[in-house]
Amino acid sequence: MTSMITAIREHEPAADFLLWPGDFDLDRTDHVEDVRLASGEPLEGLAGDGSGGTYFFCGKGGEERPILYADSEGGAALVAIGLPELVRLLLTVPWWRDCPRFTAQESQEAAEEYMEDEPDLLAERDAAATALGIALPTEEEALARLREVATGPGREYILLNAVEGTSYSSLITAPRAGAETEG
Repeated sequence: MTSMITAIREHEPAADFLLWPGDFDLDRTDHVEDVRLASGEPLEGLAGDGSGGTYFFCGKGGEERPILYADSEGGAALVAIGLPELVRLLLTVPWWRDCPRFTAQESQEAAEEYMEDEPDLLAERDAAATALGIALPTEEEALARLREVATGPGREYILLNAVEGTSYSSLITAPRAGAETEG
């Protein structure tokens, strides 16, 4: 079975879409500073983004490992359980960082901005998904899963600055009881 990383590298439409608008560069795995998990589990740089953020595999194993995203400003969150889940997120909602409340309205507004600059975005996304053999969730499903991962199992993944020992702040928080989550 071909790894997802190999499949991405072998399928230009997928690699191109993940590079932009996915902002997921497999050739950039170094973070802006030394970091470690509070649990002591290993971290392995997977990919970076254009603003200095990094995606890390957490723990030991293969592409099924949890994936933590750390930005360059001291924020972090577990964003997926395994590389296939992350790729589904990045193909479906590459603008996930522009959706702090995880609403369909936020996603729609961000999508419209992206599509102004990239009118073929949906066709390119579909070509990438087809090349990788991935069925895509809806935007709403992808954002709900992101929040579920970040606020559920993600609570156990605390990223620390390796030199200072200070923890990164959470990029994704659980909704408050009674808080409006839509629109």
